[in-house]
Amino acid sequence: MNNYQPLKQHESRFVDLRGLRTHLHCWGPEDAPLLVMVHGWMDVGASYQFVVDALKQDYRVIAPDWRGFGLSDWPVGQGAPGIRSYWFPDYLADLDALLDHFSPTQAVNLVGHSMGGNIAMMYAGVRPQRIRTVVNLEGFGMLDSPPEKAPTRYSNWLDELKAPKELRAYGSLEAVARRLQKTNHRLSDEKAMYLARYWSAVDNSGYRLLGDAAHKIMNPIGYRLAEAQACWRNITAPVLHVEAKQTEAGLWLSRAGQPVDFDAFRKRFDCVPNWKSVIVDNAGHMVHHDQPEILAGLIESHIATE
Repeated sequence: MNNYQPLKQHESRFVDLRGLRTHLHCWGPEDAPLLVMVHGWMDVGASYQFVVDALKQDYRVIAPDWRGFGLSDWPVGQGAPGIRSYWFPDYLADLDALLDHFSPTQAVNLVGHSMGGNIAMMYAGVRPQRIRTVVNLEGFGMLDSPPEKAPTRYSNWLDELKAPKELRAYGSLEAVARRLQKTNHRLSDEKAMYLARYWSAVDNSGYRLLGDAAHKIMNPIGYRLAEAQACWRNITAPVLHVEAKQTEAGLWLSRAGQPVDFDAFRKRFDCVPNWKSVIVDNAGHMVHHDQPEILAGLIESHIATE
């Protein structure tokens, strides 16, 4: 497989965020307007390379690897996986610390994909004064969790803590690339090989994805839509929601136990004060891989409207 050749070279940096050594991908001049891009579950900051390459304006783009992903620290050492936990509020606190470091006084433009989109939306409602614009890429949230399911959720969580999770090893970088293409059939060989370099590292067993297997442990606390919407109502920044026309999100949510009326599902965002939605064709959930040029144009237009 050939490798994708970036048009804009990134700088790899590490900063301390709340006691964790956190890895950042950075692009562009340091005096350019700041654009923070946060990735989704089982992803890394390097995933935004294709979008950054398509941006027409100069930005200082900072894309962290969330805790437990990429080259960022895990919350504890690599032993005893049962005691490692990843709680959604910690991502909000990590983002808060990141902005304290890079933009303590100026509001920033924030882009988030999937899990990162949910973090961006929540944070924009919790710290509205710190966010200038939001672009939410496929960050739909989850199905509301009925309270009566709490006993089962907690019980299942306790069971999972006793069964350590693992991420499988791959025999080559090409095998990692093919695994990424299995998840996203639209991903070209060149892009898959580029991403494989940042999504994996070699050890004695082969190439392993750069993520803590403890991320696969279910969350015992159900998704509370009413709490999320209370935060969304508090957002003052303009929000652009980007949805892929061929998104797999509806299928994933259906697998959670109940079929989803996606038109009705979208109405959860009606509470956001300054909301605009765009659908991108020929793209799935990894829209930033599938249509980076279109996405870059949408991001820059949205930033310019504020």
